[in-house]
Amino acid sequence: MKNLSQWSSSIGFVLASAGSAIGIGAVWKFPYMAGTYGGGAFLLIFIIFTLLVGLPLLLSDFVLGRYGRTYSTNIFKKVSGKSSWNLVGWLGNLTVFVLFSFYSVIGGWIILYIIRTLLDSLGLTQSHNYGNIFNDYISNPFYSLASQFAFILFTVVIVSKGVEKGIEKASKVMMPLLFISFVIVIIRSITLDGALDGIQYFLQPKVSDLSAEGILYALGQSFFALSLGTCGMMTYASYLDRKTNIVKSANAIVWMNIAVSIAAGLAIFPAIFAFGLEPNQGPGLLFIVLPQVFDQMFVGQLFYLLFLILFLFAAITSSISLLELNISNITKNNNDNRKKWSYIIGILVFIFGIPSALSNGLLQDFTFGVGTFFDNMDYLVANILMPIGALGVTLFVGHIFNKEIIMKELNMSDTKKGRLFVNTWYFLVKFVLPIIIIAVFIGQLI
Repeated sequence: MKNLSQWSSSIGFVLASAGSAIGIGAVWKFPYMAGTYGGGAFLLIFIIFTLLVGLPLLLSDFVLGRYGRTYSTNIFKKVSGKSSWNLVGWLGNLTVFVLFSFYSVIGGWIILYIIRTLLDSLGLTQSHNYGNIFNDYISNPFYSLASQFAFILFTVVIVSKGVEKGIEKASKVMMPLLFISFVIVIIRSITLDGALDGIQYFLQPKVSDLSAEGILYALGQSFFALSLGTCGMMTYASYLDRKTNIVKSANAIVWMNIAVSIAAGLAIFPAIFAFGLEPNQGPGLLFIVLPQVFDQMFVGQLFYLLFLILFLFAAITSSISLLELNISNITKNNNDNRKKWSYIIGILVFIFGIPSALSNGLLQDFTFGVGTFFDNMDYLVANILMPIGALGVTLFVGHIFNKEIIMKELNMSDTKKGRLFVNTWYFLVKFVLPIIIIAVFIGQLI
């Protein structure tokens, strides 16, 4: 008998799925994207896309995943009988493999900062030029590769233990602690002198700050932040029992993701303006600005160390969903060979990610497309592969998947309100979302 993966509880599924969304995408990428593309204007567009595009797509993943109850490279054929649609699943596997390869680089930066902060707290190092520290770390080949390897190893160890004993157990501990640490950071950040300007910049959208490029990146961020277009959420849903309310679960995950994205902005932007820094500093915001915030706190080094450890947890809950998708397909959801394949795929991801890890050092002058190798992998995933994958799922659910089965999976057609919700969702998926995704995708290519 096969040793198949399954969640032990719906809360475990929600926290693990939220963990897949809440991590580097929300805490690291969203703030610097918002800082680059207009602050409050970017936030508003991101929320709109998350609710009108992200939520319906997430529900599509959940419906298809739980009904199919199999690995993503087979689920489309199982549901429709047409093997050609499995290309969507294979594309998702490629997407998460590439994504994990550069995502792990950022996870490695977190590990480096944990070590540095620990040494600071012990009085072994005393340097507060955080801009130079960040640049020194990410440009050092040994530091970059060693920390990337460590991050991948942490992820592999958890995934190798399985869904219930590894992923679910870790998520139940890590995610609540992350929220607590966020509250601490936000309170300190918004009470700094001059913080009000940062709050206004982030929460008051100005149409003049909005650009076509910002809109495109906001859509890409809505995919990236919810792990859409990869079949990852579909895989998580395939481990669900029939009793879990997937509509409530999807809503909880989306709003948790929006809340954490806003929390990340409130933790960072008030501090940026309080210290007279520019909001469009790019990927280094989390590693340059936040240390200055904690420097202003009583026993700040201790709190910053705690925050970094918890942020590492959040990053790992995201990375395990990336690795899990590949493992699910290779093992066909059979856990008997999970440990072996977890380590094999982890090694392959590390090898493929080496150019991304060296993009700020040895390979910084090797540029093409939109920039360094790291920049191109990020662009490829967020603006090309994820939208194509999301389009594939949307077309399948809206035009191939049996509507009556969908109604049963959503379990909301018994009331007038439920039918209105389902019909609105189905209309969006079938007619509106494909047009939005195609239009934005073409605009991005142009």
